[in-house]
Amino acid sequence: MAKREDYEQKTEELLSPILEKNGFELVDVEFVKEGSSRYLRAYIDKPGGITIDDCELVSRSLSDQLDEKDFIEEAYILEVSSPGLGRPLKKERDFARSMGEEVEIRCFRLVDGEKEFTGILTDYDADTVTIQENEESKRTLERSNIALIRLAFDF
Repeated sequence: MAKREDYEQKTEELLSPILEKNGFELVDVEFVKEGSSRYLRAYIDKPGGITIDDCELVSRSLSDQLDEKDFIEEAYILEVSSPGLGRPLKKERDFARSMGEEVEIRCFRLVDGEKEFTGILTDYDADTVTIQENEESKRTLERSNIALIRLAFDF
């Protein structure tokens, strides 16, 4: 297992009891390098949305746990936040929660001359995602060709 994946998995394990206690859901954890800094980011959610106070509560609890366990070798900045409106669908629970919702999909390679699709998420499995583009047209895309899939939002 890569160091990054190990850090993310251990952080998820530390987060689980904190989130369960407060009725929050873990959306994602990532350990990334941006410029010269490393970031450990935890994205959390709850019905009705996450507040700044929720993020602060989780951040303080998680920070204490991380200091105690001290398994991350590099210096990093801890961030706890809401996944935001444009959050990508990554995990099984993201897809399950988004069934029947409108999604935007961007592909790596052209499919029928296009790379971007919008439609209602109607089905998914380990290999494919199916959307209803309009009343007559369903489209099934290979997950290996999907660069990004997220909930669509209109302003």
